Amino acid sequence: MTAIRVLLVDDEVDFTAPLAKRLTRQGLNVVRASSAAEALGVLGNMEMDVVLLDIRMPGGDGVNTLGEIKQLYPHVGVVMLTAHVESNIVISCLGMGAFSYLIKPVAVEELVDTIQRAAKRKNTLAGEARPEKS
Repeated sequence: MTAIRVLLVDDEVDFTAPLAKRLTRQGLNVVRASSAAEALGVLGNMEMDVVLLDIRMPGGDGVNTLGEIKQLYPHVGVVMLTAHVESNIVISCLGMGAFSYLIKPVAVEELVDTIQRAAKRKNTLAGEARPEKS
């Protein structure tokens, strides 16, 4: 089975570097991006199963980036990550198609479980979107 491809988008290198290592040890294929623009560039060049997306980043917030991702890559699972809980933002993100919304710090086991469920959902949606062969 192919490793789940995860794009980790957060401007805090002190957060992403160790998390990427932990997720890689769990068998995931992790690519990091430190901005919304960089994340969209990665998605334009590489197929990803799941995007872990920080809400607050300089140069483009996660909510707007979520909207762009879902417009361009509707089947990609997007998991919002934040240290700030704002119920209106949570509701907005879920309404825009985010798979889940997790609060930092998050246990690696919970994050891996969420990533696996988001990837499974992505594969289901992508399979439904494929035209049947005649």
